[in-house]
Amino acid sequence: MPKRLLLYYREIVGNCVAPEYRELVSVEPPKECAFGDFSSNIAMILSKKLGRNPMELAEDICRELRKNDDFETLEIKKPGFINWFVPKSILLNHIPSMISKDFGRSDLGKGRRINIEYVSANPTGPIHAGHARGAVSGDVLARLLDFVGYRVTKEFYVNDAGKQVEILAKSLHHRYLEQLGKSSGDFPRNGYPGKYLIDTAKKIISEHGDKFANQNESEWLDFFKQFAVSDIMVGIKEDLDLLGVRHDVFASEKELIGSGAVDQVIDWLHKKELIYSGVLARPKGEDSEDWEEREQLLFKSTAFGDDTDRPIRKSDGSWTYFASDIAYHRNKIERGFDEIVDFWGADHGGYIKRMQAAVSALSDGKIKLDVKLVQLVRLLENGREAKMSKRAGTFITARDIVDKVGKDVARFIMLTRRDDVSLDFDFQKVVEQSRDNPVFYAQYAYARSCSVIKLFHQTFPDKKIPDVQDINLELLDDEDLRLIKIMADWPRRVIMAAQKREPHRIAFFLLELAAVFHSMWNQGKDNSLLRFIIPEDFAKTCARIVLLKTMQNVVESAFNIIGVAPIEELR
Repeated sequence: MPKRLLLYYREIVGNCVAPEYRELVSVEPPKECAFGDFSSNIAMILSKKLGRNPMELAEDICRELRKNDDFETLEIKKPGFINWFVPKSILLNHIPSMISKDFGRSDLGKGRRINIEYVSANPTGPIHAGHARGAVSGDVLARLLDFVGYRVTKEFYVNDAGKQVEILAKSLHHRYLEQLGKSSGDFPRNGYPGKYLIDTAKKIISEHGDKFANQNESEWLDFFKQFAVSDIMVGIKEDLDLLGVRHDVFASEKELIGSGAVDQVIDWLHKKELIYSGVLARPKGEDSEDWEEREQLLFKSTAFGDDTDRPIRKSDGSWTYFASDIAYHRNKIERGFDEIVDFWGADHGGYIKRMQAAVSALSDGKIKLDVKLVQLVRLLENGREAKMSKRAGTFITARDIVDKVGKDVARFIMLTRRDDVSLDFDFQKVVEQSRDNPVFYAQYAYARSCSVIKLFHQTFPDKKIPDVQDINLELLDDEDLRLIKIMADWPRRVIMAAQKREPHRIAFFLLELAAVFHSMWNQGKDNSLLRFIIPEDFAKTCARIVLLKTMQNVVESAFNIIGVAPIEELR
């Protein structure tokens, strides 16, 4: 229901209790719509305070509420919930506001600055299906939070420093020598064998010939690092663009370290007495032969809710990834963000507490790091595991997915499960035109509404659709109210998705709305009075056309948030 309608009923119900109890009273839509439009726990809250039976107390409260015409069919359900339906007149009064393009928008964010970091794949090769899922979720969350009044910055952290970049450079040099027809020995251990590096090697040859063929590693290594990362990042940005994902900021780990940010944050932590030299306890389950007791430089992570203190310097004297990540998040805080959200792969779950502890320390507890873990995507063809990508060599790339099914299908399917639940992506099923295909199901609802409006103009060629204020909405019946109720719930669903940082809720809402619409459509096949176009009843037809216009507005808003274009006609 619209937020103001929810607040209206909450105020009425809350007036039944003393001010100190009002915050405890909830008024929300029940889990099952058959129970009513709204439900309240007021009787159960008061029964504890007054020492009375909640069912009996609910009867007394309902007796008072029935004096108000804004309640319809008040019912009591064990153990004391009060449920009711909203009168038709109140629902109809909200239709004009629902047609507005701003319907569902709010000032929830109040202009707060929020940094959303997502994808942040190592620049060692093309982005794969898992990266694509995180890319879509991060991008949709950014769109969602912008819709509710946040100032959003979309960020990609380029891990262009460290051992993996050195291995990448050596792998590229191996391909370079291969393309020159020179002996290159064994492929680098733990190297990157994908064919994409062959294309990169050819670019080096085109620009520099065999200049690096006879050089020592120390002479060519830095160049190959820089060239490999730069070329791969061009490909990553192109692949993200195919998904409709564009970042505002690409932050470089190499530049961060080069700026002295890590040393600076370590000095800051020293001054705050948040790091010390110590010995960590033996990890649980650690084989005694593999574990060595030694003194390390540790961050006092346990002071901020972590399970153990964390090392920030390696045995060779270099900083750990954790140290550079602390510096990076300090950089975010210094840039003035009020909130920080990171999307990480599911295998990084053990890293959450230490980073949340670090952000808490860096911000004096003012900023909480919200980490969203993104589970794996299992790609299927005809029910079987999809074959590997020819380009990547070891996995299916995001580009492969978009090439097979298109951007819109890829984005929508990535939102059909919560991020923390694994996802099966069946290439065959997601292009079928059937109810089992969620993308088709949602798109078909919009396409059908467009066909009805076209039919209106064909049926009444000399008439225009009147303005909403000139339409008799009282002609709408109970079946029409089902569609009104779910559309009226759009603002609340948006706020819930934004507050919980769960972008998949928008796709779920679209599917629920589509289900109600398709149900109405199917009923019209059997009963002409339930059809949207009734040739002999222009007035009622206009009332239902307003419903469709309202639905199109809501669907367009939802599709815009998830980055999918509504289709007026399905082929």
